[in-house]
Amino acid sequence: MKAVTVVGASLAGLHAARGLRAQGYEGRLVIVGEERHRPYDRPPLSKDFLTGEAEPGEGLGALALTDPEEEAELDAEWLLGVRAEGLDAAAGEVRLTGGRTLRTDGVVIATGAAPRTLRTPDLTGVHTLRTLDDAARLRAELRAGAARVVVIGAGFIGAEVASSCAALGLEVTVVEAAPLPLVPQLGEEMARVCAALHSGSGVRLLCGAGVATLRGTGRVTGVELTDGRVLPADVVVVGVGVRPATGWLEGSGLALDDGVLCDEGCVTALPNVVAVGDVARLAQPGTARTVRAEHWTSGVAQGAVAARNLLAGSTVEPFGALPYFWSDQYGARIQFAGRREPADTVRILEGDTAGGGGFLAVYERDTSPTAVLGVNRPRSFTRLRRELARAPQPAGR
Repeated sequence: MKAVTVVGASLAGLHAARGLRAQGYEGRLVIVGEERHRPYDRPPLSKDFLTGEAEPGEGLGALALTDPEEEAELDAEWLLGVRAEGLDAAAGEVRLTGGRTLRTDGVVIATGAAPRTLRTPDLTGVHTLRTLDDAARLRAELRAGAARVVVIGAGFIGAEVASSCAALGLEVTVVEAAPLPLVPQLGEEMARVCAALHSGSGVRLLCGAGVATLRGTGRVTGVELTDGRVLPADVVVVGVGVRPATGWLEGSGLALDDGVLCDEGCVTALPNVVAVGDVARLAQPGTARTVRAEHWTSGVAQGAVAARNLLAGSTVEPFGALPYFWSDQYGARIQFAGRREPADTVRILEGDTAGGGGFLAVYERDTSPTAVLGVNRPRSFTRLRRELARAPQPAGR
């Protein structure tokens, strides 16, 4: 290959670019990014960045994932503030905004995902949180005198935003449509434990509550629930999940189904096209299922695998890393690794879920461990996570 284009100046895109150079690729490397920023770290955006503990300073500051020395070694052409609008793999072309076309021999799709929104009036004071610019706008509003914040959605982003707002001394209400937050990830028993973190920090959590509309004229003043209640709000943060950014790939010939469908090595059905990160939906070996992992560690690990397979022209290395994610909420570090199924049982190994000192829990299927959850148990969690990664995993149901 003489030219490879990475579409998406994201964490996953950056690691794919690094992987290409590490594998010995010396050709032209172009990185296209819709944002005006070079790759940066997203996890702090809902945490330290909102509270002011992580100031970007000039440029990206501590959020930056590259430095001038590495950028020189990467030797990439950066096209930032530019959106990809189409892919013609047969012609070897990526179409960009403004009518520009990039000729390329290989493509890495790393366009990530965009926040889902609500069908409500367009009012100021309503935010989603995905990008640095999103976080900067939200932080400015929180500092401008907001007193009451309503967070819609109690997933990881919603919970972290609520935690940050509570730390700023704001009155926070979290609205969650499901009976409990995080049930798909953690199961009902452990979801109850995480739900208690909200109330234990003075945050009001309303579960099983739907949003009917937003109130306000020009600016939001409240959230109306489907049961008729109205929650006063100076700021509303919508955290109801994300949608893979695949619109630009319509008509490309790629199989799209809540992401770009790939084999177990990030390789798509089109020659010389791979996908990584939040936008990639990978086949799970030994099952008929596909999985899209919206986690930092997956984006990092997939880059090297996809780069190797792209240069090889086929899948010579599968992506087999054990799923792992973490979340910081109300002073608690929540860590999870593994592949939990709904019927798996959970057992406490250390600590107590009712106390404030944290705990370590293992999920099991037919007495075999499938996943591990730790709250403020970093050392024990890391040890068990390593053991789980080395052990053969039981087949999913």
